[in-house]
Amino acid sequence: MRKKAQGLSMNVIIIAAISLLVLVIISVLVLRTGARVNDGTGCQGDCEPGDCGGLGSGWIQDRTVSCANDGDVCCISIGGRED
Repeated sequence: MRKKAQGLSMNVIIIAAISLLVLVIISVLVLRTGARVNDGTGCQGDCEPGDCGGLGSGWIQDRTVSCANDGDVCCISIGGRED
């Protein structure tokens, strides 16, 4: 009785290659979509000229988003939004 040991190995290699290709394609699609998440969200705090120091303590600058006016920075309250 002769066994085909090569058949199983070839099948495993082909399936692994296809799986890797699918994983790479899905990763690229997710990363491209994730990079655009901040594009539509904008500043969720207050846009202030210069820095967040004028708002007092408890505010940090969010460097991941930008404000509509050049020179303004997005300031987020550490304890939640303060009006």
